[in-house]
Amino acid sequence: MDQVSQTVRDLVDQFARLPGIGKKSAERLAYHVLRQHESEALALADAIRNVKQNVHYCRVCFNLTEGDVCGLCSDERRDRSLLCVVEQPRDLFALEAAGTYRGVYHVLLGRIAPLEGVGPEQLTIEPLLERVRQGGIQEVIMATNPTLEGDGTALYLSNRLAEFPVRVTRLARGITAGSVLEFANKEVLSDAMSGRQPF
Repeated sequence: MDQVSQTVRDLVDQFARLPGIGKKSAERLAYHVLRQHESEALALADAIRNVKQNVHYCRVCFNLTEGDVCGLCSDERRDRSLLCVVEQPRDLFALEAAGTYRGVYHVLLGRIAPLEGVGPEQLTIEPLLERVRQGGIQEVIMATNPTLEGDGTALYLSNRLAEFPVRVTRLARGITAGSVLEFANKEVLSDAMSGRQPF
């Protein structure tokens, strides 16, 4: 019984490490797994193992993919003159769900946050600049989150992009300041993308 009890505690501790999951939620998740049929619980474990073993970042845009290049980068129908810069893959998913943007993306894998020890060198900024340097891109859309760090990251990038002959725009402020893209609804994201303005 001691061993089972410790095993359950370990599971609760692992769930509690997930973002947005407190101790009580972690306990509920652990007990839900215990109540599940063994095949369902093991399917969850297999899905976690598979995603950790098979999913990595696209070598072009840093979106999540199982191949060398993600589906968006390999889609010839995308407008390669438009490059939308987002903080995380989940922001890209939110914009894609809006269904209005047909360009390509670049995922920074974070935002500049000096208080958290995150500087420009820890993001995918150099690969972004290299993509612009190679030519063909006419507009870079800053779709970083409308937060202090997101705005600071966009300002830093616009300064770095000033040497290139590209138009730099920012999503329109249909998105509330302080919010994050993944929680915005499709209509708000669609309006923000359509009404983007020079940075």
